Amino acid sequence: MSVSPVNPVLDIANLRIAFGTRAEPVRGISLRIHRGETHCLVGESGCGKSVSALSVMNLLAKGATRSADHILFHQQNLLKLPEREMARLRGDKIAMIFQEPMTSLNPAYTIGSQMAEVLERHRHATRRQALDKAADLLARVGVTAPTMRLGQYPHQLSGGLRQRVMIAMALMCDPELLIADEPTTALDVTVQAQILRLLQEIQQERGLALLMITHDLGVVARMAHHVSVMYAGQVVESGPVQPLFAAPSHPYTRGLLACVPVPGSGQSGAPLGNIPGTVPRLAPGFTGCGFRDRCNRAAPECAGAIPTQSPGPGHDYLCRLAPDWTKETV
Repeated sequence: MSVSPVNPVLDIANLRIAFGTRAEPVRGISLRIHRGETHCLVGESGCGKSVSALSVMNLLAKGATRSADHILFHQQNLLKLPEREMARLRGDKIAMIFQEPMTSLNPAYTIGSQMAEVLERHRHATRRQALDKAADLLARVGVTAPTMRLGQYPHQLSGGLRQRVMIAMALMCDPELLIADEPTTALDVTVQAQILRLLQEIQQERGLALLMITHDLGVVARMAHHVSVMYAGQVVESGPVQPLFAAPSHPYTRGLLACVPVPGSGQSGAPLGNIPGTVPRLAPGFTGCGFRDRCNRAAPECAGAIPTQSPGPGHDYLCRLAPDWTKETV
């Protein structure tokens, strides 16, 4: 399915999240996702990817605050919705596949009970109708003996099966926006490929807008139409996936790509690429480039205001280095 050129399904402008005065994990990110589009949010752990997604659903931890110019879902500002109305959207028009299915599924209830509740709550279906649809969706996502699985508890299923259950549960109400937070984490490569193929098939069938959070650049290359690279709470580079991968412009993006092993390149036994250091913990009011302590091209001016630059159509990055700086590197 082609990506819709009209109004986006999700439009986030200048989102900021803070935990009191201790940390500000998200510092003004913006992104848009259209119907039929996969937008990947990528970066290492601690960059603010998951908390950004949770803020869309208004599922932030107690004590966290969010602010933005707007968070629009089909032109409706989610920031202005009372909790009762937001609860109607969650699991219905907006659904989420959480990062760890074992902790997201309730161990005290059967798979069928948890899946049926979604349709009963949002569509007022009977228990029989809900269980029938749950069994159909489990079969659709590749779960064998789906009727039997409905009577099982989460601990009786493997990690791959639990992940498939989470996907099926997210699809119970035919959502228009699906947020997938590391949907293939801890799965072996065979199951990972099956899950990704399944998400692509469902998206093509239903025209889903898909926001996928990952640190796996191989997943990004396979799934994304558009990619936003996050570092220290900011989107440091964004653009269509092919030009961004072909000519990354931010030092962090280039560092991430250099860490990906490429079969047949490099000498046997040579060390893998790496980015020294860790993601900083940023307090509110932090200014300048968050990557400067790990960047081999950092300069004193990196502590000041950082401009947004564009090496091509729809491709932007946040850095003082001009677009032609990449010609000087190998």
